Amino acid sequence: MNDCKKHQRGGDVSTPMHRLLGILAGPWTLYVMWVLLNNGPTRFGELKRLIEGVSSKMLTERLRLLEKEGFVYRHYQPTVPPQVTYSPTERVAELLPVLRQLCELATKWYSPIECNQPKTTHTPAKNHTESLV
Repeated sequence: MNDCKKHQRGGDVSTPMHRLLGILAGPWTLYVMWVLLNNGPTRFGELKRLIEGVSSKMLTERLRLLEKEGFVYRHYQPTVPPQVTYSPTERVAELLPVLRQLCELATKWYSPIECNQPKTTHTPAKNHTESLV
């Protein structure tokens, strides 16, 4: 039995899946990765401009976590003023197919007009568990 199947029931917080989801589920995390994948090496100020609504504090926290976990490479150049750029690592590149699927779903579910408005025509599945199987 592979490790993913073995831990599907949950409960064990020491599993690799728990760790990965703990990182990815953080606020702005996936979007930061998406922006870096689409823009390549990017300076902090540019990242902040590209990610509308994120605070400097939150962006700093996300970038530090992503760097610590090996998702982002921080390149420091000791110039005056210092220049720091952030780049996605191979780990983020491995997530590209998943991020593309999320982008396709976002495009399908939310048209540009609907992005700022709640969707009112949503019809829930009759039996939620049946729709997941």
